[in-house]
Amino acid sequence: MANLVLYVLPLIFLTCKQEISSTQTQKEAKVSCSSAQCSGTYIGKEFINRSDVAHQFSNTMSRAVGDQLKKLYQAKKYSQVDFENIVMTTAGMGSGDVIYHLSIPFKRVTLACEAYTSFDHVGGWSHTPALSQRKQQLNRLLMDGDTLFISPLKKTPEGLEEHWIQWRHKEVQKECESR
Repeated sequence: MANLVLYVLPLIFLTCKQEISSTQTQKEAKVSCSSAQCSGTYIGKEFINRSDVAHQFSNTMSRAVGDQLKKLYQAKKYSQVDFENIVMTTAGMGSGDVIYHLSIPFKRVTLACEAYTSFDHVGGWSHTPALSQRKQQLNRLLMDGDTLFISPLKKTPEGLEEHWIQWRHKEVQKECESR
């Protein structure tokens, strides 16, 4: 039993240390949003303790975009993400350090029920995104009869591949459920 404790305690410490490092790194990523777009840059390590921290910037950006779409909706500035004009760049991939920049523009729509107020992604470095799995995960968040609006696959020359996904939030846009 004493030997088991000697092996388990270091594993617990390493796991906690990995989570702290990843969280601290993500706090260094900078995102700013306006009524026209959200943009930001992550500068740092690609991986920390085998955790893909650079790609986690897509999570940070997705949260910021979803929050901004909700704010715009509340201000009656009905918007969608303009998938065609998303800019995604990565530099330094493979060197250990990367600069990952994202610019996610919005376009205005006339009606509240044409707007989208939720945003996410699926992707990764040098592999095809697990789109069918992500669709299954997100489908439970949809209003009855609604569908996900999914971007074409976006790629950087360094191998980042992403699908960006938007939909109507069933609480924020509950008046749209019957439409």
